[in-house]
Amino acid sequence: MARIAGVDLPRRKRVEIGLTYIYGIGPSISKRILHHLNIDPGTKTDDLSESDVNRIRKVIDSEYKVEGELRTEVSMNIKRLMDLGSYRGLRHRKSLPVRGQRTSTNARTRKGPKRSAVKKKGGIKKK
Repeated sequence: MARIAGVDLPRRKRVEIGLTYIYGIGPSISKRILHHLNIDPGTKTDDLSESDVNRIRKVIDSEYKVEGELRTEVSMNIKRLMDLGSYRGLRHRKSLPVRGQRTSTNARTRKGPKRSAVKKKGGIKKK
């Protein structure tokens, strides 16, 4: 099993798809890497030779921020926005959508499960 940037690439998948399991590498960057190294995107990850895996690993390490390094950079950027007190930082702090989406109806992913209103007991009492 190929291990690149601390991630085990899935078996029996095309290399083009397998590389996208690495945080920070999407389909377009995956294609660019394989084109640069002249590796067929259709080959399965099991069929990669050790030299191919080492070449891919070397390119990813030298040219791209992936996994832990990228995660820390993203979290530091968000923390910086929150410390500045910018609008986007306030939205992050309140766990609301950051990019201008409406919140009156949707936004359940950011806001979490809907909280039900507490109902009062009883009603008007008759004598």
